[in-house]
Amino acid sequence: MSIHSEAELHRKYVAFAKLLNIYLNHFPKHEKYALSQRIRDTAYEVYDLITEAQKRYHKKTTLTNLDIRHQQLRMQLNLANELEYYQFKDGRRYPDNPAEVAAKRYLAISRHVDELGRMIGGWLQSEKAKQPATD
Repeated sequence: MSIHSEAELHRKYVAFAKLLNIYLNHFPKHEKYALSQRIRDTAYEVYDLITEAQKRYHKKTTLTNLDIRHQQLRMQLNLANELEYYQFKDGRRYPDNPAEVAAKRYLAISRHVDELGRMIGGWLQSEKAKQPATD
């Protein structure tokens, strides 16, 4: 991954983290220290692994861990959608068409996660291509 790609990955992650924190702050109050905290922790672990992978000489294991953690984040966000937590604002359900609000929020956050996933996957593939073939 080039320096430009690393900077782009960082920029995309920061945009994702800002949006994620806004949405998590609106989750129901009973989820403040449960799923929302778990999602936040996983998102920060993804960021930590991005930083670690950028600094390591041998990146394969770190990138594999990053890919796994990214998938866990994706599944946690999906669970929050299934539990209808994107329908809330400041801990209360939206009065006007909460399902529409939830759909827009989930779509927005999913786009960010998908884009990060594509970048991580590309990075993983480029590192695998650098490995000498062992037969």
